[in-house]
Amino acid sequence: MEHQINEEIRDREVRLIDADGNQVGIVPIAKAQEAAASKNLDLVKIAPQAVPPVCRVMDYGKFRFEQAKREKEAKKNQHVVEIKEIRLSPGIDVNDFNVKANHAKRFLKDGNKVKVSVRFRGREVTHSSIGLDLLHRFAENCSEIGSMEKAPKLEGRQMIMFLAPKKDNPKKDAKKSGRKGKSGKPQQDPKTEESDS
Repeated sequence: MEHQINEEIRDREVRLIDADGNQVGIVPIAKAQEAAASKNLDLVKIAPQAVPPVCRVMDYGKFRFEQAKREKEAKKNQHVVEIKEIRLSPGIDVNDFNVKANHAKRFLKDGNKVKVSVRFRGREVTHSSIGLDLLHRFAENCSEIGSMEKAPKLEGRQMIMFLAPKKDNPKKDAKKSGRKGKSGKPQQDPKTEESDS
């Protein structure tokens, strides 16, 4: 939000707050500008809708810098959920199915939603139960990380299902599980190593 400062303020009277945050009261604009100039600071209109408007004596450059810093911090902390799409075909091969399921798991680990669609061509649409089974199998494959948000539904020539990340599956855990040892190879849980031998 842009503020009016110093000479940009055209009001005859303003409610003044000094640099220490103390209420000075209602003063003519000339006196308020003088008070700011005497301290080598800016007069900033912070509440233009008030009657009379509220102005504060402050270092406007520093104020803008801190405001921008706070906004940047807030943006960094918020995660924008994206919807990633994965397309399947009714006659998909096992390997292709597994590759696409792994992609979906990665998207879910990142905290994104996944839209899984099966496109029917020609007369395949008459066998929509194949697509339904396929989507249920896909959801089951991803069930550790994600849950079905919207059940499979036929829309025209495609069947669509939505998966959402599970709430008890924070992103940090996903990063930890992929940590590497000194050799550069992913570390495994000692128990699983014993069971393999």
